[in-house]
Amino acid sequence: MNAQEIEQLIAASLACEQLEVTGDGRHWNAVIVSEAFTGKRLIQRHQMVYATLGGRMATDEIHALSMKTLTPQEAQA
Repeated sequence: MNAQEIEQLIAASLACEQLEVTGDGRHWNAVIVSEAFTGKRLIQRHQMVYATLGGRMATDEIHALSMKTLTPQEAQA
């Protein structure tokens, strides 16, 4: 997988105001800004993102994903 493919998977299921994925092909970092995160705890936000990736985390297509999940209001602060 590459960064663009991961971004496409996330964006296909989660409306994002900002989405950036970087990494080395195995370990990834994502900054995701979405109104859908409003009122959600951190673990709920991460679960929402994991759901967009399907089983790719379990099959090791995506070995590690570090996420910064923010609402638009949090991103502006």
